[in-house]
Amino acid sequence: MRNFRKLRIWWESKDLALEIYRISADFPKEEKFGLVSQMRRCSISICSNIAEGCSRETETNFAYYLSISMGSAFELETQLMICRDLKYIRVEDFRKIFEMLNKLQRGISSLRVKVIA
Repeated sequence: MRNFRKLRIWWESKDLALEIYRISADFPKEEKFGLVSQMRRCSISICSNIAEGCSRETETNFAYYLSISMGSAFELETQLMICRDLKYIRVEDFRKIFEMLNKLQRGISSLRVKVIA
């Protein structure tokens, strides 16, 4: 069993989730059950699936959970772009979070390649 707390990508994904909660707090009230809920669930899914994957006994299972985490990361990327286009998010916040997310996506991909190799 791996210790997820020792993975850089887990810490980065947790920080990303906190940022998503921070920025989405100012979204329009009508988005509470729309984009706000979806973005928060996606961001939590990223770090949660990394953690859950660490508990799996085989490398194949761990890689599977990393894939789920990556899917959530790409889903969140799409939602961020929609928020930017709707002007729900400040340009500075978008750039910061988008950079965090892209770095995280590269990290998840890199770890997945190492795990399945």
